[in-house]
Amino acid sequence: MQKQFTAIIEREGDGYVSLCAELDIASQGDTIEEARENLREALELFFETASPEEIRQRLHEEVYVTRMEIAVG
Repeated sequence: MQKQFTAIIEREGDGYVSLCAELDIASQGDTIEEARENLREALELFFETASPEEIRQRLHEEVYVTRMEIAVG
């Protein structure tokens, strides 16, 4: 079964950090592609080892990523 998840990737220092917001699982890599693939591996390992109860507890079905403008200063 295939399921889609959100990957948020941001630069941190000399590398990149990737986060799956639906499950609060993170990884990292030297490049965007590496951070994305490492997150994919972390998610696959999570689903291989987690109990159905842990998956239910961690999974957030509705996640929205948006940008907003605010006044600063």
